[in-house]
Amino acid sequence: MWQRFTLYDVRVIGHYLGVLVLFSSLALLVPFATALAFQEWIPAANYLLTIGVSLIIGSGLRFLRIEPGRLNRQQALVVTGLAWIVLAMVATIPLHLSGHYETYLDALFDGVSGITTTGASIITDLDHLSNADNMWRFMMHLIGGLGLIVVALSFGLFGKRAGASLYMSEGRSEHVVPNVVQTTQFIAKIAIGIILIATVILTGMCLFIGMEPSRALLQSLWLSISGFMTGGFAPMSQSVMYYHSLPIELVLMLLMLLGSINFVLHSEVWKGHVEVFFKDLEIRTMVLWIAVMTCVFAASLSASSEFSNLPAMLRRGLFTVISAFSTTGFQNVTTNQLTTALSSGAFLVVAILMAVGGSGGSTSGGFKFSRMGVIMKSLVATIKEALAPDSARVVVDYNHVGRRILSPEVVKEAMTVFVLYVATYAIGSLVGIAHGYDATQAIFESVAMASNGGISSGLAAPGMPVTLELFYILQMWAGRLEFVTLLALIVEIVVSLDPRRLVHRS
Repeated sequence: MWQRFTLYDVRVIGHYLGVLVLFSSLALLVPFATALAFQEWIPAANYLLTIGVSLIIGSGLRFLRIEPGRLNRQQALVVTGLAWIVLAMVATIPLHLSGHYETYLDALFDGVSGITTTGASIITDLDHLSNADNMWRFMMHLIGGLGLIVVALSFGLFGKRAGASLYMSEGRSEHVVPNVVQTTQFIAKIAIGIILIATVILTGMCLFIGMEPSRALLQSLWLSISGFMTGGFAPMSQSVMYYHSLPIELVLMLLMLLGSINFVLHSEVWKGHVEVFFKDLEIRTMVLWIAVMTCVFAASLSASSEFSNLPAMLRRGLFTVISAFSTTGFQNVTTNQLTTALSSGAFLVVAILMAVGGSGGSTSGGFKFSRMGVIMKSLVATIKEALAPDSARVVVDYNHVGRRILSPEVVKEAMTVFVLYVATYAIGSLVGIAHGYDATQAIFESVAMASNGGISSGLAAPGMPVTLELFYILQMWAGRLEFVTLLALIVEIVVSLDPRRLVHRS
């Protein structure tokens, strides 16, 4: 039962939100230092200004209550929901000041896309963006991919009790170790380790194709972050096509696969429990799902003249499949090829892959394999119950870091989120159609935004209708929070509209 909002709640929520905003100032130091290193003085001034704004907002919220008090489940959901909004708005300031966006709303679109790791972008003249602004785009991916709360907790920013509530409010319920702070630190170490290794490998490849050392290092770092965080931003307007390199595409495919796997399963492999990895419901669901969809996609591509030969199908087709299901959004085909050269069947397969997404507890978006596997197990249980004698008790189990019994609560949660995603995909499609766009493209774009997939059919572009742009921003935000936090925030606001409910708590 939701309780009414009190002034005490407002002050506690403001305190924790302020801490998160203040913490974001540290992330802004990275592009600021990059600007100084490359003597980009105007971007340096922009980031210095943004750091000042962040410190002012964060301090104001922080001192709403000096003593933070205990943070309950409802307050944690509201803190998380508001944090993604406030930090996205702060992150948008240097993007807007860069001069590469037609309006502030366009910059906000990219800010939300970056921090939710959607990867769709409506920036203009990306190829001439400063190193500092590019660095900030990928820092947003890093923070958003790991999760704002996870990053904050990995620095020990909150206590254990508040940390546990905030950790769960960001759509995470599984722990690598019992201690939530140690769990977040392990997640951060795994991510940073993989990104650094990939950066070294990609730097060598970029040097081999003729890039100058500093540019090779920066672009390799950015691609590594975007690949493992399943973000989708690229430093060049042609995305991965710019490099014309099969080895680079292979490394990025591996990064996207690793990024779409649950961090808990990463920890099991790290501990040497490889058998746990291969028995897991998510991994088995992923392998079966990708195998089936790849076969369907290949069959559909055979009807296209540009993808009918085997080398093109393996290189472009497989890369597109992995980019779509991991909800990364990298493209090694142009948007025009995506909408014209692909058959309607292949186009639909890409949308379905984005809609489902990767594993729960990973950096990918979408509905998730964990819920898909649970729903399939639920169907098996229903069939068994229908065939079993009246006196029989049907028990269905599954493996997910150990043997678990399929309970009605788990099935209910999976079905609820599934229905919310499908409803959002459908509403977004209708919004696109209402703006006069082709139905197929409207469906594809809606799925790309709500699943944080990022592969665009071309509707998300500079000059798009303001109402459509606002709705896409809402879809990206809702999809990243997996709806529960968003709904909690909406309920709290609605319940608190009555000013008589804003009362003091002793």
